[in-house]
Amino acid sequence: MDKPSFLFSIFDRINLMEKPEQISRENSKPRIYKGLDAEAYYVKFLEHFYFEEAVAFEAVIDLAKNIEDAGGKAMMAGGAVRDEIMGNISKDWDIEVYGFQPEKIKEIAAQFGTINEVGASFGIIKLRVGNMEIDLSLPRRESKTGKTHKDFAAEFDPNMTTEEASRRRDFTMNSLAKNILTGEIEDYFGGIDDIKNKILRVTDEERFKDDALRILRGAQFVGRFGLSAEQKSLESMRSMTGELKYLPKERFREEWLKLFLKSPKPSLGLAAAMDIGIFEAMHKNEIMPLPKTPQEPEWHPEGDVWTHTLMVTDEAAKIAREEMLDERESLIVILGAFCHDLGKPSTTKFENGRVRSIGHDEAGAEPTKKFLSDIGIEKSLCEPIVKTVIAHLRPSLLYNEKLKNIKHKDAVFRNLAKTIYPATMKELACVAKSDHLGRGPFPLPDSPGKFFVPEDYPAGDWFLERANNLNIVAEKPKSVISGQDLIKQGFETNERTGNVKFGEIIKLADLLRDEKEITREEILALISESKERPIDKLIEALKEKFSA
Repeated sequence: MDKPSFLFSIFDRINLMEKPEQISRENSKPRIYKGLDAEAYYVKFLEHFYFEEAVAFEAVIDLAKNIEDAGGKAMMAGGAVRDEIMGNISKDWDIEVYGFQPEKIKEIAAQFGTINEVGASFGIIKLRVGNMEIDLSLPRRESKTGKTHKDFAAEFDPNMTTEEASRRRDFTMNSLAKNILTGEIEDYFGGIDDIKNKILRVTDEERFKDDALRILRGAQFVGRFGLSAEQKSLESMRSMTGELKYLPKERFREEWLKLFLKSPKPSLGLAAAMDIGIFEAMHKNEIMPLPKTPQEPEWHPEGDVWTHTLMVTDEAAKIAREEMLDERESLIVILGAFCHDLGKPSTTKFENGRVRSIGHDEAGAEPTKKFLSDIGIEKSLCEPIVKTVIAHLRPSLLYNEKLKNIKHKDAVFRNLAKTIYPATMKELACVAKSDHLGRGPFPLPDSPGKFFVPEDYPAGDWFLERANNLNIVAEKPKSVISGQDLIKQGFETNERTGNVKFGEIIKLADLLRDEKEITREEILALISESKERPIDKLIEALKEKFSA
């Protein structure tokens, strides 16, 4: 396995490339690895220009020193240690404090920032340093007392061993604990080996079953880090899918967003979710029909709709990175890509020897709304995603008409931009491009046995060029005139009728521009000719011009 240079800097110090001594995964004596000590970790933030994080981590160092001086121990745990082993620097720290009761921890921590006790009942004290929030957790035992996520009992034990505290972590790669000051990493369950070998392994099967959300976390870890689930762990996750229905959708949201936004290839996590049984348990009507739905081989040699959907979602994630889309744009594009063919199962028919899915674009709206709602996506984000699903064929259809020498007025693009709002033409073009590229391989003409996959999307370039010429790539079309233009011409407005009539005039002016291709200057000249007449006469004049 290729290792990042940062990974080498950790492993090489202990000659890990030599065959290590074989030890049990459950051993009170951990493997000790040398990670980055406090100073080296701090320097990493400076090297990446994470200055705010560097200041916060200085406070963490001082906090750890004060805890140690008082007879306690502060260990970095969970994802931050995992990320360090993987060659990344984390900005999200979980600090586990041993040896003290909560009041003593709060007393020490208060010297370095603001204390928030919102998670105190779960054994978590939040320390805010500047804009950074740091979790200070107490070693604890958790036990499930019922079906819902609130049915837990937590027992705090400041004298708990690091091994026992690490055992409650979901996967071995997250069960690592690191001394913040010295950089020594304690590995009781073979987590570093599993990271090296890209294996997802449950730390402790009984404790793992305390929270069903962990199986969705497992799927997103597979997607984010390119892991393969160990067989026994996979069986454990499969056995828990029936518990997902007891969790609130708000808890799902974060895990799904991490899968879609942080995975180089979301398809890996999505395929894992299918294998584990997450879709069968939670999205049976929306997702499960996709693998059983065929597609026309001429256009989709890759096979069924599920295979196509995975390919398209990977392309969308790639496009989001290449275009440097922000988080909202990325979600609209990637989730739009994932949902774009949810209408095919209900519309696909075999007619005249070919597979047809006529109307699948509009038919995809309802299953998309249901899926997005069930994973906790808010309505303000759901709306533009659904709009891209409904319109995902439009860029290609318009381009195909253009190739047939069909002329498109600017109104076609303005009206489309209005229709898909609050989605943008850029987001729509990205979804359409993902759909186009996420196909194949196609047989290469005149070259038997050779194949190709689409590498470009000229329809998208043409589509965005037309949109750019109209300044509607990232925003809704603006009206050709405004209320201020009418006031400058001498027309008056009032609260009871004026605003309504102004709005009617602006709409008529937009129709003249879009349907009759009359310029702004010509429209203002027409208005000027009527400025001495009542406003109703102007409205009549504009209607006559439109009807002419």
